[in-house]
Amino acid sequence: MAHPIIPGEVQRRFWRSVHDGVTVADAAVAVGVSRKTGYRWFGEAGGVIPSVVDEPSGRYLSFAEREEIACLLAAGAGVRRIARELDRDPATISRELGRNTTGYRGRYRASMAQTEADKNTRRPKPAKLRTNLRLRKEVQDRLKLNHSPEQIALRLREDFPEDLEMRVSHETIYRSIYVQGRGALKRDLATHLRTGRALRKPRRTEGERRGRIPNMINISERPQEVEDRAVPGHWEGDLIVGKDSRSAIGTLVERMTGFAMLLHLPGDHGALAVQAAMVEQMSQLPLTLRQTLTWDQGGEMSNHAQIAAATDLGIYFCDPHSPWQRGSNENTNGLLRQYFPKGTDLSVHGAGYLDFVAAELNNRPRKRLNWRNPAEALDKLLCEPFNPPCVASTG
Repeated sequence: MAHPIIPGEVQRRFWRSVHDGVTVADAAVAVGVSRKTGYRWFGEAGGVIPSVVDEPSGRYLSFAEREEIACLLAAGAGVRRIARELDRDPATISRELGRNTTGYRGRYRASMAQTEADKNTRRPKPAKLRTNLRLRKEVQDRLKLNHSPEQIALRLREDFPEDLEMRVSHETIYRSIYVQGRGALKRDLATHLRTGRALRKPRRTEGERRGRIPNMINISERPQEVEDRAVPGHWEGDLIVGKDSRSAIGTLVERMTGFAMLLHLPGDHGALAVQAAMVEQMSQLPLTLRQTLTWDQGGEMSNHAQIAAATDLGIYFCDPHSPWQRGSNENTNGLLRQYFPKGTDLSVHGAGYLDFVAAELNNRPRKRLNWRNPAEALDKLLCEPFNPPCVASTG
């Protein structure tokens, strides 16, 4: 079935978001297309960010210029005046009008012209590994020996120093394996790569992941009292995700007592859903138990500023790939997998069952609490003379 043509700028914004670390589903919704379309783009590209992500060069007319052409034509301007207004060669304007003027009255529409230009841009160019059979065989043979694309690319320069036709970049090898329609290397050769992935994971340079969450505060700036577990009200949080990352449950653990709460996310686990569930859950606690929250750098916390304002929490973010910085939460998530196994659909569990699971965890005796359980430890904290209201729930 033919898919509708979507403007190149929409796809560029989608791929820029994926490059910055936003999930495929969230990136699709953000640019106004369905999640299904986003996953289709990602699958067709094999997880490789295509050249469409790059901004068009000044060599070609932009959509804004095409809109200007349409306005000037409607005002009665000729080719030379339009060329002067756009600082373009008259021949460029003439070719543009010749290609895209249609109908009995010779009508020019900027949107149709841009759609046609995007379609032509997407026409695949002949892949080097498709046209050069000798080079393709050499690359395939070396991939089967489990050489990496980078090793192959550099070794070919050594083995064929005088033959420029026997040179290929490692990025071209990756694209030839992963991108549908390239037709140069078979997709099953991906099993010989170190990762063995059927789709390539977009690569991020050091520090890029931080850009996915604006204005976040790093864990290094968190108060020292949090580390000592001497003061209550400091929480760690994360998501446990279900099959194909399509469902999730939010987890919150109080560091001093180990008391756990679960966030019900039945629809989705994007930033708005997590914000609503977090505010509802945390707002039920007294202020003394709302000091700080430490979370992973997941896009679901993009609305951390709104959460902080609504709950009076100071929110801090761990370093990338550092789960030990949320040790209490990681331990709790491991226990939760007894109830929510990996690879299952977590959306089938209702809020009542999540409360039941949290109550079971909070009533398990803990060695570090001298065999009291988290619910008892929290109750004791809230019933101390300096904080008389006894409001903790043991479930």
